[in-house]
Amino acid sequence: MTFVPNSASARDIAHHLHPYTNLKVHETEGPLVITGGKGVHVFDEDGKDYIEAMAGLWSVSLGFNEQRLVDAAIKQMKELPYYHTFTHKSHLPSIDLAEKLKSVAPVEMSKVIFQNSGSEANDTVVKLIWYFWNAQNKPEKKKIISRIKGYHGVTVASASLTGLPNNHRDFDLPIANILHADCPHYYRFGLEGESEEEFATRMADNLEKLILKEGPETVGAFIAEPIMGAGGVIVPPKTYFEKIQAVLKKYDVLFCADEVICGFWRTGNYWGSQTFGMKPDILSCAKALSSSYLPISAVMVNERVYQACVTESEKIGVFGHGYTYSGHPVAAAVALETLKIYEERDIGAHVGKVGPLLQKGIAGFASHPLIGEVRGTGLIGAMEMVQDKKTRAAFDPKLGVGAKFAKIAQKNGLIVRAIGDSVAFCPPLIITEQEMGDMLSRYAKSLDEVAAQLKADGIAFG
Repeated sequence: MTFVPNSASARDIAHHLHPYTNLKVHETEGPLVITGGKGVHVFDEDGKDYIEAMAGLWSVSLGFNEQRLVDAAIKQMKELPYYHTFTHKSHLPSIDLAEKLKSVAPVEMSKVIFQNSGSEANDTVVKLIWYFWNAQNKPEKKKIISRIKGYHGVTVASASLTGLPNNHRDFDLPIANILHADCPHYYRFGLEGESEEEFATRMADNLEKLILKEGPETVGAFIAEPIMGAGGVIVPPKTYFEKIQAVLKKYDVLFCADEVICGFWRTGNYWGSQTFGMKPDILSCAKALSSSYLPISAVMVNERVYQACVTESEKIGVFGHGYTYSGHPVAAAVALETLKIYEERDIGAHVGKVGPLLQKGIAGFASHPLIGEVRGTGLIGAMEMVQDKKTRAAFDPKLGVGAKFAKIAQKNGLIVRAIGDSVAFCPPLIITEQEMGDMLSRYAKSLDEVAAQLKADGIAFG
């Protein structure tokens, strides 16, 4: 492809190193340059309209032109554009936001510490776990169990927690003391004749076996997303977290909930932890905390974890952790306004109306010859394309069927996320019934076009 000299695309290729991108392909294909947005729609430099079915990166909950968030940022920029929270300093936005988050937490929490992204939040979680067990005089209890296909970020520590091979390959990850338990994807890993509840029991039993193999005295924490997002929108099997938490309690293993994607009404409740009966000791959140208008994340800890931090910081003389922008006043002010909007507009009730439409809509594709499994809860979902519906056999990864779909969908004005051959949906929470119908229509058109292309290429499926 030839790019116009000095165009945005040409300049991007010349100067910009992109995350999560095939860099060689980018040199010839270039970027989709987005220049504006309104509600659930974004517009490229040519004015073409797209439904953003992924809310950006699972995150723009209130859509792309919420004036109240813009006004909140401007107001705070004029009052106090920056101050830090180090060395006994604070400011009202961070105080108010910490207080608010505690008031809506899924379980009783003691304190809130702020970061700038989900990755940083989970990196902080790792440090807090290690700090906690040192304060408990159990310096050997440092291993953290994540899960295969779990996603927790891309810093050195959080990428180690992430259970996706391409986040580890050639970055020399994972680091020491990070373990990965089974992926609880019943469709893919359930045994023949095994019920969903039996599968959950086996997952919990395998977790216990892993803890015993490593030595309970060495295992400090377990971290999990309520629904695995970037791993493919994998919904936990029935009774899974109930059984997992029983194992963790038995061996005094801290439970950490990664609510970066699932928090703030995404699953139909304020927190994914409420949807699935999770009672975490530590909770991380980001993304929809500010509708992603400004970078901010938070980690909440219970009283037990907080008191351990107090003890250790007293011994050392300082709690030696934090970021220049921890609780940045402008980001905190925007986050506060976001939480106010959720309440004032009863976003939870709205998700209660449109969430079932998404789930019913994607369920309608289950009979399509390309679709093997449909899964989701609330306003998050995915459809997995397979070559053989009966055996659940996947397409050869070299065919890149999921990537083909995403490209065709983009041509049809629909931005989705291809995770292997699973196509994820996570639209802004404000999506209307009419917009939902339009989104699903664009999906149907794209799915039929992919099927036609595969047939034309002589690739059998169904």
